[in-house]
Amino acid sequence: MTPRRRACYQFAALAAVAVLLILLFKPVAAFAEMAARELRYLWWLVLLVVLAGWLIWGGSRRPKD
Repeated sequence: MTPRRRACYQFAALAAVAVLLILLFKPVAAFAEMAARELRYLWWLVLLVVLAGWLIWGGSRRPKD
């Protein structure tokens, strides 16, 4: 599997989890809607998405020897 294909699969998995959370948990949808309206809440949403991306792509890297 090429790194590009792996990254696409990881992004698709992240998007699927986000959609699943929004569908299952209405407070998450309310928070995302409020974040779109209020800039101070938008920064928290951006930080949560960045943290999720870091955990998926950055947390699985092996240290260089």
